[in-house]
Amino acid sequence: MSKKVKPVSGDTLSRLNRISPVSNFLFNLMFLIVALACFLPIIFIFMISVTDNNVIRTVGYQVWVTPETFSGDAYKYLWSQRQTILHALWVSIYVTVIGTALGVLLTSLMGYVLSRTEHRLNNFLTILVFIPMVFGGGMAASYVVNAQLLQLSDTMWILILPLMVSSFNVTIARTFFRTTIPDGIIESAKIDGASQWTVFFRIILPISKPVLATIGLFLAFGYWNDWFQAQLYISDSSLHSLQAMLNAMQNNLEYLTKNPSAGLTISDMKRSMPQESVRMAIAFVVAVPIACVYPFFQKYFISGLTVGAVKG
Repeated sequence: MSKKVKPVSGDTLSRLNRISPVSNFLFNLMFLIVALACFLPIIFIFMISVTDNNVIRTVGYQVWVTPETFSGDAYKYLWSQRQTILHALWVSIYVTVIGTALGVLLTSLMGYVLSRTEHRLNNFLTILVFIPMVFGGGMAASYVVNAQLLQLSDTMWILILPLMVSSFNVTIARTFFRTTIPDGIIESAKIDGASQWTVFFRIILPISKPVLATIGLFLAFGYWNDWFQAQLYISDSSLHSLQAMLNAMQNNLEYLTKNPSAGLTISDMKRSMPQESVRMAIAFVVAVPIACVYPFFQKYFISGLTVGAVKG
């Protein structure tokens, strides 16, 4: 004779899910430390960027800036080179926006196709997408394909296409569509005569904001912080992004002196340029814009990361 299972009341569930004040304090302390570890480097970079270059040369990096050690020469110098800086900023924004938009579209399309179990080539395509997560062709093979076969060197597309689609992002989209989108919605749309394109663009995408925001953030961070593609494939300085320019400055302090102002020689500009603080000023300018984007997508980003979690 089976016993009846008594339903669990809401108060009982609330009591079981409640954590002790000590655990709550420890978790909050841990998250505070992690947040500070992410935030303090930005503050430290800004402090160095407004420190006098002579102080940096003689004393080293300073955590706190006093009125005696404060200097805005780095940002004044960047303003004097605003044409080069703004052009590099435009390249970064262009590549990030176009690459993110195309990447989200292609990734979501691939993820939706792989999530449909009735697709005949589902297993084959899933294996084909999964292989690059384990094995890579290597830098030499990528260079041959991109530079010689496709002839993308010294073009904007070489900064966009290689980073557009990744197996990891496709897997996230596939998992989201398979676990979150009910099959009944798709079947109902097909019964009403909707095509696959109509189903995807008018039904699937509007209810898939969490995964789209997650993939979009991953792609935007990747494009905004990328400098390796420019170093490998770009020889035209007019196609350098902010990140590529910063990397070139770190490897060669004479990078900004390639465009001397009227009446100044290269040696004069080398002596007048606050080299160390300029590096940090460029790093601060690069980091702040993309960091300001995250809070607007935080809600969708967290929802996208919990794809496949157990639902209550």
